[in-house]
Order: sequence, then C-alpha cells, then structure tokens
Amino acid sequence: MKTLYLDCFAGIAGDMFLGALLDLGLDKKAFLRTMEGIVLFPEEPSSHDHDHDHHHDHGHDHSHAAQPEKLKISIRPGSKGGIAGTDVTVESREGHTHRGLADVLAIINASPLSPWVKEKSSEAFRLLAEAEGKVHGSSPVEVHFHEVGAIDSIADIIGAFVLVEMAGIDKVVCSPLNVGHGTIRCAHGLLPIPAPATAELLEGMPVYAEGGPLERVTPTGALLVRCLADSFGPLPAGRVIASGKGLGDRDSDIPNLLRVLLLETPEGEEGDLFQRDRGTVLETNIDDMNPQYYGPVMQMLFTEGALDVWVTPILMKKGRPAVTLHCLCLPEREEALAALLLRETTTLGLRKYPVDRLKTDHEIVERETSWGMVRYKVARLGQEVLRANPEFEDVLRLSRENGLPLPEMRELLMGEFLL
Repeated sequence: MKTLYLDCFAGIAGDMFLGALLDLGLDKKAFLRTMEGIVLFPEEPSSHDHDHDHHHDHGHDHSHAAQPEKLKISIRPGSKGGIAGTDVTVESREGHTHRGLADVLAIINASPLSPWVKEKSSEAFRLLAEAEGKVHGSSPVEVHFHEVGAIDSIADIIGAFVLVEMAGIDKVVCSPLNVGHGTIRCAHGLLPIPAPATAELLEGMPVYAEGGPLERVTPTGALLVRCLADSFGPLPAGRVIASGKGLGDRDSDIPNLLRVLLLETPEGEEGDLFQRDRGTVLETNIDDMNPQYYGPVMQMLFTEGALDVWVTPILMKKGRPAVTLHCLCLPEREEALAALLLRETTTLGLRKYPVDRLKTDHEIVERETSWGMVRYKVARLGQEVLRANPEFEDVLRLSRENGLPLPEMRELLMGEFLL
C-alpha cells in the first residue's frame, strides 16, 4: 500500500503540505483544474451583519458581491537555499474573510469535488469550529474563522485532501511535531505558541519545541495532521517511491520546510505479521559504582519511560570487572533518560544508537479462573495466537495465598487460559 510519511522536524502548515505533495510529482494542471472549479459564494447581508438602511458613503465597492468568484491559484517553485520545493498562493478579489461554518460547508457541498474530499474537508472544518468554539466559549455554529477562514486557508485545507486523493495514499504516518515557541500576533492579540486553537487540535499528539522562536505548527497544519495521520512515530519500513519538500514563508535557524516521503509498504497477511517501530539504546560501562545502586537506578529508568533496562557483566582495562548498563527507549525519551543516567550513576558519558524493532501484537487481558481473576499477556503474530502467559505478580500472589510452589501455580493458570 502507499504510505505517506510527514517529517515535521520544522513543523507543518497548510501551504507547506500542499507544496510538499505537489513536489512528489503530482499533476499540477489537474490539481489547478480541480481547485479552480470551486465557487466562492458571496456572503449575503444579514440583520446581524449589516443595517439595510445604512448607506455606505466611504466609497467601498461591493458590486462584486453579487457575482460568485472562483479560486485563482498559482504555483511557483521554491528557490530558498536551493531547495526544490513548491509554494502555493491563492488570489481572489473576495474581501470578506470572516466566514462561519455554514458558509464554508456550503462552498464544499456545492463544489465539483469527489465525495471523499467533500467528507474529509467538511470533517476538518467541523473540527476547527469545535476547537475555536472551545477557545471562545461559543458553539461551533457561532464561530467565525478569521485568518483560518480566509480564502487561501480554505484552499489549503480542501487542496490537501484533493492531493492526498490524487496521490492514491492509503495511510499517513507522522513524526512528532516541532510546534515551535514564543508568541504570535493575530486577530485576538499577542498569544503564546502554540496558539489556543492549535493547542486544542494538537491534543493527544506527540510534540516538542526546537529552534528559535517561531510558530512552526499553524492551526491549518495541526488540523490536517489530526484528520490524516493514522499513527505517529519514525519512518516506517518500505520502499521509497518519491519525496517532496514544501517551503514555509519565513526564515528560520532550522530549514523551514516540510519533508514528505511516499513509500510502498507491506500490506495483507505477510505485512501484518509484525508491529514495527524505532527505538534508541543508551548504554554505558561502569566499574566504580556500588552494586546496591543498580536496582534503584533501573527502577527510576522504568518510571521515566524506559522500555527495557538490563546489565551485562564485562571486563575492562587491566582486567577490572565492570558492567554495561543498557536502556532501551523511544527516541523522544532519550534525553530525559540520558540525563537520569548521568545524574544517578558514576558514568561520565553514554553511547546511543538507533534500533529497529519487530514486535508481536500483544495485550493484557483479564480472565476469571478457578483461582480468581488473573491477568494474561497474550501475544499474536498476525492472526495467530502465539502464547498467553499469566502476569508474574498474579502468579506470585496466588502462589502465596494457596501455598503452592510458583512453577506449579503458573502451570495451573496456563492450563486454564482458553485460546
């Protein structure tokens, strides 16, 4: 299947996403034809917007409001730093940028877009309205989108789903998001980064802040990730089909671009055998620490998020006995765990290296047995159940309660698990 990987090391915005996908080699003319078929309906005056008896004597021309306009899009290659990316701009005479949810949904529903693009675009704006509503303490139908409701952002959101469909993407995997830091000035004044609506949309996603002060994830970028990402993590295993870069419009100490990779990844029964992810191993050789400290240090590492911790006996220079303390973790936890190792042990430095992990699909299930409720760890490879082992704490507890040796208690419990 086709998997799109979003490498958000410098964040993500709507125009960066469109530029990156177009840079994969998609048909730009076909994209323009699709987008230019979207009609922007003029906003009808209403009692809460205008007084019908009010005369505009300031010379502002509203004559265009009676004529529906279409999106006018131009695509220009990026040239900053020699990066072959693509920027997308939208041009229109439309003057009204404050649109409500009903206005945007009407534009989407009346467009010649495919049913999938209409559904995803409508879902996106409903999510955005909910996020804005939470921030302002209002219902989604009362929300006016301000900057995000401007025509260029409408084009960014709808255009993103058009390009995903054009590329035939089956799955989207996203890296942790570099959201940036500092402040941003918008319609509501000076706000911290991430802005309130962006923070609402980012709920549940893995984030961090790196580089100089800058808004690196915009509301539109966060919205697209929420609607498209099937999972978060490292680059999945597969064959690279194409890559693309979409440039941001501000200079930064980090290259301000979104990189995407289009991969052919396994599918079907064989591809579903393993769970895959990427981890980091931290390790250090220690020859001068009280052995009583290893237990507490290992427990602290687990508490801080280590996936596994183990000790290997070694011989160092001059035949001195020592150990290597190893810690396996996810990449986003390596700094915290490295700091803990440096504080809590006598080592002066660490080694680290990335590892690819192939795992069974496993879960903890509870079963009622003749000995009481017992937790079992069930491991599967594809659809095949490999094993079901009772959790050691439950075996120990029942062994003590019933006066049975640990091995015998474990065998009795394993026999009661019905596959």
